[in-house]
Amino acid sequence: MADGDRRDADWDPAPVIDWLAREGRLLPDVVPLVDALCARLLATGAPLWRLTIGLQTIHPQLRAMGTVWRRDRPAYEQGRPHGIENSPAYIGSPLYELATTGRPVRYRLDRLAPDNHPVLHEVAAEGGRDYYALSVAVAHGRWPALTFSTDRVEGFSQPDIAKFERLANHLGPVLESHLHYRVSTTLLETYLGRETARRILDGLIRRGDGEAINAVLWFSDLRGFTALNERLPPNEMLELLNSYFETVGDALARHGGEILKFIGDGVMAIFPVLDAGFLPDITAGAHDAAREAHAEFAEINFGRAEAGRQAIRFGVGLHVGMVTFGNIGTRDRLDFTVIGPAVNRCSRMEGMTKALGVSTVASSEFNALCPRKLRPLGAHRLRGVPRPVELYAPEWA
Repeated sequence: MADGDRRDADWDPAPVIDWLAREGRLLPDVVPLVDALCARLLATGAPLWRLTIGLQTIHPQLRAMGTVWRRDRPAYEQGRPHGIENSPAYIGSPLYELATTGRPVRYRLDRLAPDNHPVLHEVAAEGGRDYYALSVAVAHGRWPALTFSTDRVEGFSQPDIAKFERLANHLGPVLESHLHYRVSTTLLETYLGRETARRILDGLIRRGDGEAINAVLWFSDLRGFTALNERLPPNEMLELLNSYFETVGDALARHGGEILKFIGDGVMAIFPVLDAGFLPDITAGAHDAAREAHAEFAEINFGRAEAGRQAIRFGVGLHVGMVTFGNIGTRDRLDFTVIGPAVNRCSRMEGMTKALGVSTVASSEFNALCPRKLRPLGAHRLRGVPRPVELYAPEWA
């Protein structure tokens, strides 16, 4: 006899709802919430074998996040990419039916027809006997989708369905809070970067809020951007910029760097220094990120040359120094950024890459801390800097 056959038909959701209101809503994410929720439902005798929660979100790569729990395994989460709403995996599925009709969906999985959606046949093949899906009402945003399945031979009773609907009403506000937190953090991280997002969510939202930090600084800029912008059609220019930004961003992320902002065709990034003892590792990471980005673009430019397109060139400036990391702007329109002489110097060093015929220029401060070998380029004047500064370049630049 399956575990689902031994469930108490008179199970009571009240203790689970009480737990949800007191403790469950405080759990930090959806996956631990689902694990704890389902464990408590089983303890009450609920005939539950499988549960899923679908949250449609705002994310640059994902349309929705799905959490799946089954009685014999812990909950896990999987992303659904943009475009899935137009794919056979979604069209005709129970969740598609739920979204298009606005009404709950129920299927006896042991009585499926051959033309029922494959996802139903998959759940049936795993042992499911009955399937029930409903939307969870929330005040803002797209309504989450909640599905319950049982492996009990007789399936769900009408009292079971009513109890799951009652539970869903209490689960709605909790899911809504998780959804809104995810959307806010995702949007902040997407447009401002993870470190800046964290600081803003921690409360640094007033003009003038900020702190002095030590950082390894990066500034990169496309060569000949103005001429390219005048000559190339907009779609090709956007493709070029996105290719450049993605290559640089991926290289930075691999080595602990974070893009602070895009300035036209420029990229300002930092490698935060939490402990000065790690500066050799951090400067080495910035050096390696620059090398990898240029190496990747050498391959990209090979393909562009074969297609008859102009090569993409960019310069990188690397520096180390104290900066102020905080809010500037008007009273109600702010920008979170880094300011200070070190930022200005890093930008000016990138501007020297073309004049000196190298792809990357670093400061003497960076050279003194970086374990990678750099070659001297001599002392040079930087615009806005009163005295000449010693500049260096990586051996491969």
